[in-house]
Amino acid sequence: MTETWLYGLAQLLASFAGIAGGITVGGAMVALFVVLDMLPRLAQLTRSFHCSYWFEYAIIAGTLFFTVTDLWSIRFFYAGWFSPFIGLLDGVFVGLLAAALTEVLNVFPILAKRLGMTHALPHLLTAMVIGKVLGSWFDCFKYPH
Repeated sequence: MTETWLYGLAQLLASFAGIAGGITVGGAMVALFVVLDMLPRLAQLTRSFHCSYWFEYAIIAGTLFFTVTDLWSIRFFYAGWFSPFIGLLDGVFVGLLAAALTEVLNVFPILAKRLGMTHALPHLLTAMVIGKVLGSWFDCFKYPH
């Protein structure tokens, strides 16, 4: 009887920790998007402000979809030719998110100004893009999944 009670208590504490962690991560994501005005800035950069509600709906739908698939361990089997398309969409999402975050925070212009490299800013950005692409290729070919 004591073991059953302890097992139930452990499950309750694990559930509480999982919910608390999810709320923390979700709150951080919402804070990132809302406080930094990333979605309006992304809509402005892409000149698609009339579609800004679609950006919000896409984030909500993606969050719900992948939460459910992770929670219930749903697996998707698709053709190998579909993988590059998914990788392209992932890369576009990460790139746009990084660009919006960088644009909002003005990281590169401030960094270049402080380092005295304002004349080399295009070369710095090009080097970062090439490094990101080469790092992705290295990861893809060195650690195939």
